[in-house]
Amino acid sequence: MKVVVGGSSGLIGAALVRRLQSDGHDVLRLVRRAPTAPDEAEWDPVGSSIDAGALAGVDAVVHLGGASITGQRWDAAYKQMIRDSRVNSTRLLSETIAGFHPKPSVFLCASALGFYGDMKDEIATENTPKGRGFLADVTAEWEAATVPASDAGIRVCNMRIGVVLSKDGDLPRRMLAPFKMGLGGKLGNGKQYMSWVHIDDVVGGFVQALDMPSLEGPVNLSVPNAATNREFTKALARAVKRPAMFIVPKFALRIAMGEAAQFATESTRMYPLKLSQSGYRFRWEDIDLALRDILRD
Repeated sequence: MKVVVGGSSGLIGAALVRRLQSDGHDVLRLVRRAPTAPDEAEWDPVGSSIDAGALAGVDAVVHLGGASITGQRWDAAYKQMIRDSRVNSTRLLSETIAGFHPKPSVFLCASALGFYGDMKDEIATENTPKGRGFLADVTAEWEAATVPASDAGIRVCNMRIGVVLSKDGDLPRRMLAPFKMGLGGKLGNGKQYMSWVHIDDVVGGFVQALDMPSLEGPVNLSVPNAATNREFTKALARAVKRPAMFIVPKFALRIAMGEAAQFATESTRMYPLKLSQSGYRFRWEDIDLALRDILRD
């Protein structure tokens, strides 16, 4: 299978490309510069340009682009970047492949748990309606940008990815130092749910979606048993063999992070109904084992 991958240099993209290549697929990576290798094709989502000729005849398209929502305060300009980096690039790809003859059989596009907003302890399946807030609005626009492809008869999966656990990801790097010093602790009351997923299962979920024609539309991609922040905090403390006695008040997070604090304080308890029904079995469902794996030297 010939697979085009946008966002191939990112955390998920790099891992997915390795898996696809090891499975024997021919991968074409979209890059935002002049190509320097036969497996690259140039595009410019900001300028709405793409080398469509290089993509002709591909079997599948995967898109994983988007500016990070962590590590920076969300001023008006950055919120616009979060939105545009997702919506505009997705629309460009979607409209481009919609005009192909023959067309790719499938378009997998990253999406996010932010679609559901703050749901307290309610379980969110793919049938749960959109929530409220900035991230919910952006995610809905992001998914809507794939409509040209689906209207053209291409199978589209909007992969609603949870909080990714990876040794190369933002989460361990940002949290590890205080926890190793014994300064870790829960956020607020710790009751908010965090729908997490190991990087191995993110890749596994995408491969399942590529291979299973029955998967279509929104697809939740996180473990079946989401952890509360309190459970995650205790598991991380066990993994680094340090106590986690502190409590970070929500108001302190809001002062430090502004609107971006909602990523850490809102509760989303996703359940991967479609993936489970398709027969996918998560490799990492135990939070202790998953954290130990990504924190290994």
